[in-house]
Amino acid sequence: MVTTKSRGDEAEERALRHLLAQGLTLVERNYRVARGPSARGAEVDLIMRAPDAEGTLVFVEVRQRSARTHGGAAATVTRGKQRRCILGAQFYLSSLKVWPPCRFDVVAIDGEDVTWLPAAFDAS
Repeated sequence: MVTTKSRGDEAEERALRHLLAQGLTLVERNYRVARGPSARGAEVDLIMRAPDAEGTLVFVEVRQRSARTHGGAAATVTRGKQRRCILGAQFYLSSLKVWPPCRFDVVAIDGEDVTWLPAAFDAS
């Protein structure tokens, strides 16, 4: 039986394979921070390390849609979703002694098409 969770897991796996093929390495998967019973928590689907000299941490939001109608998967990364990803990144970074350069990427999966959008949004 195909569930929303199983579709989401499959999308994250496809995104991970795509990013690994581009030379990034996996640091953390499904990083979640609880905010309480009535507040939405923070979440980051994938935390990757870029293959650059600075060791840039890449916080990745994965979105999937069956087709590109209504703007496609990338259009579903709302400001609220960005805020939750940024909050997750802040919590993750607070555990590090030294903060490396960071960026926020989106991997949009529309049907069979995988689109990687480096630096899709920022923390401002």
